[in-house]
Amino acid sequence: MELHKVTHYFYDFLVDLGWGKDLANLTNVVVNTTILLTATYFFNRILRNIFKRVLGMVIRKTITEFDDHLFHNKVFLNFCHLLSVFIIKMIIPSVLWGYPGIKNEVDTFLDIVTVFLVIWLIRSVLLTVKDFLNNLANFKDKPIESYLQVFLIFSWSIGFIVVFTILTGKSIVEFLTALGAVSAIILLIFKDTILGFVASIQVTVNDTVRIGDWITMEKYGADGDVIEINLASVKVRNFDNTITTIPTYYLISDSFKNWRGMSVSGGRRIKRALLIQATSIHYISDEEFEEFKKIQLITDYLENRQTDINNYNKDHKVNKDILLNGRNMTNFGIFRKYVDAYLNQHSAINKDMLIMTRQLDPTPQGIPLEIYAFSKDKVWQNYEHIIADIFDHLLAATPYFNLDLYELPTGFDIREFNKNNPMFKA
Repeated sequence: MELHKVTHYFYDFLVDLGWGKDLANLTNVVVNTTILLTATYFFNRILRNIFKRVLGMVIRKTITEFDDHLFHNKVFLNFCHLLSVFIIKMIIPSVLWGYPGIKNEVDTFLDIVTVFLVIWLIRSVLLTVKDFLNNLANFKDKPIESYLQVFLIFSWSIGFIVVFTILTGKSIVEFLTALGAVSAIILLIFKDTILGFVASIQVTVNDTVRIGDWITMEKYGADGDVIEINLASVKVRNFDNTITTIPTYYLISDSFKNWRGMSVSGGRRIKRALLIQATSIHYISDEEFEEFKKIQLITDYLENRQTDINNYNKDHKVNKDILLNGRNMTNFGIFRKYVDAYLNQHSAINKDMLIMTRQLDPTPQGIPLEIYAFSKDKVWQNYEHIIADIFDHLLAATPYFNLDLYELPTGFDIREFNKNNPMFKA
């Protein structure tokens, strides 16, 4: 009742001055509306300053970071806007008492504004939750962004439904009934969103990919670290600092390589082969044996091995006039043992993981001798340096065992051949 008297003050005053009722009513509405909007603006500013000062002091004293994120994401600011609209909505009927048609239109407009401000407030709270969870160790590698987007889509959908009911005056049940008739079209429009949401859940539940994982997806040119997983896409920062965007659904529909297992293991795998020329492999002579014994890493092995071989050949009365008879050592076998010994004493190799030197099937390019081991250091740059150091040494060590590495003929080889071939001499 008191509010009604206040909003009628100018009307009564102007009528007493002799103004017509229509003109007095219009002037009263304009003046009251101006006063209401101005008062609401200053109320909003004052309330924001109170929140900013008082809550700022409280936030600085609390241990938790959740309130910091509330402040940063403007939750209190959006709350002030919502409260200001509520105040306008309560007072405006008394301001527009002489214009019921306009009052209904303004009420509808304020209801719609209220819906959008509520959605914006929910968005601020969701962003706060996301930022807070991203700072927790257990959630840093989880696709929080995907779930945030799902909740936002759900909030906006509910908001549009409410706005539709406000504008049309129809109930939500009637709207949903009409919505069922176009559900196929809606499913087609939101197909990627639905697939992305399902993929995000599967990726999380199955722990397929985490933020920070190194993945390789050659089909889409991705080879780097996952920096973001959201509802529609996964962003990968490649090692050349380019960004590759992959639809989230493709993480469950296509194949890719995740290097997380290597990252969390005790080492990074080394798997590379030397190609030994087959014609350079032979049984060793006594002279070669004596030379090989000078190589410290295999001295004990050679002495023990030769003793075993001699005892076997003697017990079986092997005719050693032909070297092929009985048991013998080859330069290739000795080199293989040398590589084993070298890897086992190398400081960069993880001794708790598999260390193996194996001979693969012969190829037209030679006999592959593969090194299979794991480096302690998993950093890519350091890993490449370790491999280079190991193979630098082994490539330089090969001639000491009278072995040749396979290499396609070069121009130098052809010139040497021509030089030593009488057919090409002048």
